[in-house]
This record gives sequence, C-alpha cells and structure tokens, in this order.
Amino acid sequence: MSTFQLLLLIVAGGVFYLFFKQLFSGNHPKRGVDFEAKVADEQIGGINRPDKTFSKSTVEPTRMEQLLQMADEAVQKEDYDEAKKALQSALIVDENSIEVLQRSGYVAMHNHEYDEAKEYYEKIISLDPNDDMAQVSLANALHKLGDEAGAEKHHEIAIKLDPEYAPHHFNYANTLYDLGRKDEALVGYKKAYELDNTLDEAKQMIEKLENHNE
Repeated sequence: MSTFQLLLLIVAGGVFYLFFKQLFSGNHPKRGVDFEAKVADEQIGGINRPDKTFSKSTVEPTRMEQLLQMADEAVQKEDYDEAKKALQSALIVDENSIEVLQRSGYVAMHNHEYDEAKEYYEKIISLDPNDDMAQVSLANALHKLGDEAGAEKHHEIAIKLDPEYAPHHFNYANTLYDLGRKDEALVGYKKAYELDNTLDEAKQMIEKLENHNE
C-alpha cells in the first residue's frame, strides 16, 4: 500500500467516524417534527411575530339585507311610507323575494292600499301555493276590497294548509262576522279558542255572540 492510499484510508475513516457520531447524537434536524412552544404563552405569530398574524375580515351585509333592515326599522317606528320606499328598492334587487313580498303586502295593508296588497300576496302564492300565511293575507285583502267569495275561498285554503293554526280560524270568523253570518262565525271563534286559549279576542267574541243569542 502506497503512502497516498494510506492517507486516503485515514481520511475516509475520519469522515465515517464523524458521520456516525452526529447520527447517534440526536442533534441533527428531525424531519416531520412540528414546532412546539417552549413556554405556555409562546405562539406562532402574535406578540412574538406580529408580522405573521392574520386579521378576521368583517362580513358586510348585502344590499338586500340592508334594505330589509331599513324597512323593519321603519315599520317599528310606524313609518310605513319609508318602509315602502325601502321595500320597493328591495324588489328591484329581487322581484321574487318572498321576504320582500310579504313585508310589502303587510305595509300595503297598513297604508290601506288593498289592491297593491292583493298583488303582492298573489305573487307569493304564484311562487308558493302552499304558503298558508299568504293565503290568509290575500283573503283579508280581498275582504277589504269587497270580494267576499274570493276571501272565503282563500280563508278555506289557509285552514286546509294548516288546520291547527288558531289565527286562521279567527280571521275567517272575523270575515264571516262582518258578512252577518254570525252562527258560522261563532263556530270559527270557538275553534280558534280551542286551539289557542290565549286568544282573548276569540273568547270575547264567543261571549258576545252567545249573549246575543240568549
């Protein structure tokens, strides 16, 4: 073996020695080991690294949500003209919105604009024939317009859709009472009170009609 070969052997032996010493010492970087906080309040980012923090975005309400809120606030103040303006703008955004149409009908009834209310409720029913609240609301609007046959029809549809909802029976009884059909109205008031004994108005009408019949 030449001197040069002997030198290479010594160098190689030294390299292997250092490699295995580092390998078994546990000081080499470990793949797949996550960062662990050294103290309880240490965080990734935050105070230690403010440049690594992320702020939460603020979710802005949609234009429709803003208009509905404006309408609701106006109704609470009994400013139905202002509510109507907001709702008309909302209908431009979505002419088929059930929420907007319901509110529009309600405001129209308060403004004694029964033809408009009728149109709103008819539109809701065209979109959802099973909307019992739209059916009874349309019946009330038709009653105000003098269309008693139409009012009776839609009262009966509302009751058929939800026979356990006391106000449907109460509203129908009111229409019958206005038409002078007091015996039928009494039946309706009794049914409403049977379903919901907190309806004091129904109880009062029952007592009134029963005393009248005596």
